[in-house]
Amino acid sequence: MSEPRRAALPLLDHILETARRAQMLSVAVAVHDYASEVQFAYGAARVFHAASTIKLAVLLALLKAAEDGRVRLGERLHVRNRFQSQADGTPFFLQADRDGDPDLYKAVGRTASLHALAETMIVRSSNLATNLLIEHLGVATIAAVLAEAGLDALRCLRGVEDEAAFSQGLNNQVTAEGLLKLFRALHEAKSLRPESRDRFFEILLQQRFNGMIPAGLPESAKARVAHKTGEISTVCHDAGMVFLPGRAPYILVVLTEYASGGATAPRNRAVASISGAVFAFLKDAADLHLAAPTP
Repeated sequence: MSEPRRAALPLLDHILETARRAQMLSVAVAVHDYASEVQFAYGAARVFHAASTIKLAVLLALLKAAEDGRVRLGERLHVRNRFQSQADGTPFFLQADRDGDPDLYKAVGRTASLHALAETMIVRSSNLATNLLIEHLGVATIAAVLAEAGLDALRCLRGVEDEAAFSQGLNNQVTAEGLLKLFRALHEAKSLRPESRDRFFEILLQQRFNGMIPAGLPESAKARVAHKTGEISTVCHDAGMVFLPGRAPYILVVLTEYASGGATAPRNRAVASISGAVFAFLKDAADLHLAAPTP
């Protein structure tokens, strides 16, 4: 067995044991480390329900539209809670008690800037802000931006809680390798210009839900994590870039799927455990300069 593959085995074993203990149906992990050029992937092409990680695609499309002059981030949008299904055009509404930011519902009937909606979509995972931006941009525009960036594994087909579309199988989808590719394209300024790229990461660094990737990192690392979580009854995801003092960052994507039901906290801890194992693996790999293969 080659040395790189042997070095990756403890990480793979930890991922599989964590998945077993947490009773996951499936797990996917993708890593790219800019410090050592180490890459690791397990199940990275497997398709998952995107949950709120699809909000990364919406943010990318919004910033691209702003770059192209099709929108202005300072322009204001009417805040409403009535949307049309992507399946048949029937109206549907969101429930504040199922939203990461119920406060935005107090602004219904008023206006909010596109930039403010983008921030609450990511930082507080607002479903209302997400649907407002999806309808303003259009799913076709979002799809075109993803296609132009070569992110075919990411599919944004509908807004949040569009039950008519869900019943017809229209679901937002991601893969671990697709989300990792998105972060690579952004970090390397291939999809957005540097100033837009910086705005993207500035928003992600304000994330309020930090119980997964950040929670697995030692406090001594003094890490800053630009990330987006995604949780529904059957999936628990986190994807982001980890910035550490004095070294280049690394990208980590962890996607997990469960049977319906069950507590959220243990799921968060499972992702955090994988994050901690990846941190330890990369710390060693940076010293060894190993390029871990795809298991």
